Amino acid sequence: MGFEKPTPIQEKAIPVIMENRDLIACAQTGTGKTAAFILPILNKISKNGSSTLNTLILAPTRELAIQIDQQIQGFAYFLGISSIPIYGGGDGIVWEQQKKALETGAEIIVATPGRLIALLAGGKIDLTTLEHLILDEADRMMDMGFSDDILKIVNYLPKDRQTVLFSATMPPKIRQFSMKFLNNPAEISIAMGKTADGVTQAMYSVYDTQKEELVKNILSQKAYEAVIIFASTKDKVKSLFKVLKKHFDIEAFHSDLEQIEREKIMSAFKNKSVKILIGTDIISRGIDVVGIELIINYDTPSDPEDYVHRVGRTARADAKGEAITFVNPKDQYKFDNIEKLIGMKITQNPLPEGFETGPTYTGTATKGKADYGSNKKSGFNKNKKSGSVDKRKPFPKRENSRTENQKEGHSRPVEAKKSAEPKFTTEPKEVKPGKFGVRKNAIDPE
Repeated sequence: MGFEKPTPIQEKAIPVIMENRDLIACAQTGTGKTAAFILPILNKISKNGSSTLNTLILAPTRELAIQIDQQIQGFAYFLGISSIPIYGGGDGIVWEQQKKALETGAEIIVATPGRLIALLAGGKIDLTTLEHLILDEADRMMDMGFSDDILKIVNYLPKDRQTVLFSATMPPKIRQFSMKFLNNPAEISIAMGKTADGVTQAMYSVYDTQKEELVKNILSQKAYEAVIIFASTKDKVKSLFKVLKKHFDIEAFHSDLEQIEREKIMSAFKNKSVKILIGTDIISRGIDVVGIELIINYDTPSDPEDYVHRVGRTARADAKGEAITFVNPKDQYKFDNIEKLIGMKITQNPLPEGFETGPTYTGTATKGKADYGSNKKSGFNKNKKSGSVDKRKPFPKRENSRTENQKEGHSRPVEAKKSAEPKFTTEPKEVKPGKFGVRKNAIDPE
């Protein structure tokens, strides 16, 4: 497959996994994390000759689950080891296909948490033979609210297992969460919060009214083969797509699309039949497309770590790439936090000729400060007229709508909700200490 030497994360993680130790591994995106856990697992299964369910891999998105499954198929082509992707969003036919595949049997399941829980609740999966649990992009799964789902899944698993957690970032909440179901894990951290060396990074200080013209200007500079544009919301993705599709070969990718549409768009982008993809952070993880030349952050990411993931779509496997971020006044503090995380100052490019002057970038804008920008409908003005006056009237003051009791600090008492006990279709089986050591499940009493 053209692999000549392991990447740093592969070199450090593979021996630990081969030793059956639990592991927390953190490395920047695009460094070969998937192969780092797939290769040793395949090696174990091949040597042991197991033909039952051996490994469960959890991933945050459908796209990442599909991609991991495809990589397993490539690595295991001559091994006779099978895998099944389990994810939601499909029709009834897909649901039946997944259930049938599970009944037929496979050594590896790659699943999104929500769909897996639905199958577990229906009693469709027997996990008693499972030896390995892999959590890929664990930080993203927590950001998407899958923490409780993961703990529910863990309680279906044998205690005598190996658990491996991979993540591109390692905030304290991830470390605290992982200790609930990992047993004395080894830890590996490589270039945490850093972007790849091959990425040329730049930013433009702009008003929101200037963004559309600026993105058109950038895309017109050359015939790009592969570009991803990130916007903050799916509504913004849809509106920007309507503007750009008049001028460029572009597709929009967002959560409102049916699964079959998402797969068609992703396939077209990977095959370079679609040159430009615009979407939300749903595509900032799990897209391994060769040769992405340019990343445009139409909106500054709120989380600095999301910037690392977005930019990580380019310059993968020692390739070169470019990343450009648009920063409006109210997002300057976000960009300052990004620079602090990656440990470098990003070059500010001047706006192209014909554009009105953008806001001054200070890097210390107050969080939540409104960005009124220019009064013009567009920040691009060939006539370069300026000096307009803001004639807006201030909003009249409103009386405080709180009651007197609320003003004095009194509020109506709210009855605390009783926490629901987790429900399971089967009782977790008691397992004697094995080769992976003694561990607790999340619901075990102290």
